[in-house]
Amino acid sequence: MTEAYTQLCGLGTALITPFRADGSIDDDALRRLLDRQIAGGADYLVVLGTTGEAATLTRTEKIHVITTVTDYVRGRLPLVLGLGGNNTAAVVEELAELAPVLKAHFSAILSVCPYYNKPSQEGLFRHFKAVAEASPVPVILYNVPGRTGVNMLPETVIRLREAVPERIIAIKEASGDTAQIRRLISMAEAGKANTAGQRMLVISGDDGITAELMDAGADGLISVAANAFPDVFRRIVHCHDHSLQQEYASMVRLLFAEGNPAGIKTVLALQGAVENILRLPLVANSEKVQKEIKLQLKHLENSGK
Repeated sequence: MTEAYTQLCGLGTALITPFRADGSIDDDALRRLLDRQIAGGADYLVVLGTTGEAATLTRTEKIHVITTVTDYVRGRLPLVLGLGGNNTAAVVEELAELAPVLKAHFSAILSVCPYYNKPSQEGLFRHFKAVAEASPVPVILYNVPGRTGVNMLPETVIRLREAVPERIIAIKEASGDTAQIRRLISMAEAGKANTAGQRMLVISGDDGITAELMDAGADGLISVAANAFPDVFRRIVHCHDHSLQQEYASMVRLLFAEGNPAGIKTVLALQGAVENILRLPLVANSEKVQKEIKLQLKHLENSGK
């Protein structure tokens, strides 16, 4: 378990899923993206998260992505699998089905707060307790109220940590509420002794405020922007580089102007890495935003950063 804590510090890239014009998964582009992450210094990869458009992949396609990634990476980077949902029983069943794959290839799962149902804090606690108890690998909780409609409070997070300390080892915090995240970091530090001296990891889920959160004691970032700029966001994470974060602030804003992963796929398409294809109900950026991203990318290339 100590190894998992170490592997989940630093920069994690939330991988996109590249598609061809016919809508099929582009295996060659996916392998090129993996090469870029390894060369760019990502510390670990998150497969089939929100950025990977997992919600619109069939089960067969998900297994295909998992197999492609694990066969190609072959242990060169730790892997995290996005695995969550708003039906607790179904998540537990999926964990059982994927247990051999998880044990063989993944350091942890990233499990999002149940969406649409809008559970109470007690409902969140019971859901994640059941997930953690069923998981064969450690669990990273994922709080992203802008997508799920519910905010998991620090008190609930710490309660979960104390209830299943051998499994719940981290949280990706994407609430955007820096005061809440700072309070969670403080509470996690106070609860350090609960699990053999190792506190729960608090991971930023927001590219735009990472340096600030690293200064406050966060343990890393799970990044969208790192798909295109892994070396840059590694420096922001590991060096707490505020000036570099500021240099990329406009690009980060544009990445999310019309939703994720539309923005990052626009950048990658401009870089020649993928085709700019998303699956409905998501669509590519408007011409206006694509033009703005192109100009910003040119500015960053000219600045040499």
